[in-house]
Amino acid sequence: MRIGDAAAAAGTTPRALRFYEQRGLLTPPPRTATGQREYGPREVARVRIIRELLSLGLTIEDVRSCADRLHLLDGDRLPPRGGPGCTTSSGVVERRLAALDAEIARLSRLREQLSDRARLPAVEAGGAEH
Repeated sequence: MRIGDAAAAAGTTPRALRFYEQRGLLTPPPRTATGQREYGPREVARVRIIRELLSLGLTIEDVRSCADRLHLLDGDRLPPRGGPGCTTSSGVVERRLAALDAEIARLSRLREQLSDRARLPAVEAGGAEH
């Protein structure tokens, strides 16, 4: 199938497919005699997995670091933790979880600070009473 059809089947855009190819997440597909990319079901399944990994908070660099193992995944769904792909052996998931935990902690502190400030009288918080 051509790039537009493959993108639609994977729930993305042709531009995203070209981007994934440029970033090394997707192997360049074979081309037709006229130079158009020709995608098959395996490439579509791989794009779906890439999109799922990205939607879970992994970065392009995270996915690229385990791109050589994405072919081990069966179909277009992620395996349970400990299966092949971007798993504990590569440390990608653990690093991303740690980064998310750190961001959650930072945002929680920020929320607490804002909440504390909002409880202050208007003179202290805004500089003048209304």
